[in-house]
Amino acid sequence: MKKIIFSLSLILSLFHIPLFATVQTVIIQNPSSWLKLSPDKPPLKQISAEIFIQILKEEKLLELYTKNNAGRYQLVQSYPICNYSGGLGPKTLTGDFKSPEGFYHVSLKQLKPNSRYYRAINLGFPNEFDKFKGYSGNSLMIHGECKSIGCYAMTNRYMDEIYQYAKNAFYHGQHEIKINIYPFRMTPQNMGRYKNNDNYPFWKQLQPAYEYFAKNGIPAGVRVIDGQYIVNAKPKNP
Repeated sequence: MKKIIFSLSLILSLFHIPLFATVQTVIIQNPSSWLKLSPDKPPLKQISAEIFIQILKEEKLLELYTKNNAGRYQLVQSYPICNYSGGLGPKTLTGDFKSPEGFYHVSLKQLKPNSRYYRAINLGFPNEFDKFKGYSGNSLMIHGECKSIGCYAMTNRYMDEIYQYAKNAFYHGQHEIKINIYPFRMTPQNMGRYKNNDNYPFWKQLQPAYEYFAKNGIPAGVRVIDGQYIVNAKPKNP
């Protein structure tokens, strides 16, 4: 140690710089470098804008989009899903432990700030399609705590952000939030991989909505007609 200090003193003396003055200068110029143990969490983007949510099961992703001034939706956050249960395919029966697939709408009353699983957003299962099919189940959520029995579970930090986006969108005038849930990215290649799956006819009903949003940046209009999802259908009696 003495040899190191002596060598440093010798080098500094060649440039006529006092050792202790140099150390003091470093400390004064960077007083906060010793205090910042971790960077601050970045602020959320466009927190008051209208939002749209797309869930992809196989990829385990929740994509959150906000509406821009041109009326189109752009991806602002992509959250990894911590857990979901039951594998691919729609939920059909109470106790089957499956997480829903399809098209859901959320209103302000479906936000649960004091959920048993931190915070939660009730998907509104069963929807009109599910009821027509006779599917059963209730309290299917997006929630925190990373535990799932038929729900989409997130970490608490991510759930907090998603909840803030939803709450602020409602408080700034959005009437409902569309949540589209797909088994996977519904590209022609992925549809080809699953063409022999028992759920393929159901997934074919979902694919047009996925493609419409990918092409236009606007969520598709979806109706249930005779127990089928129909994308951008016009009402029979406009």
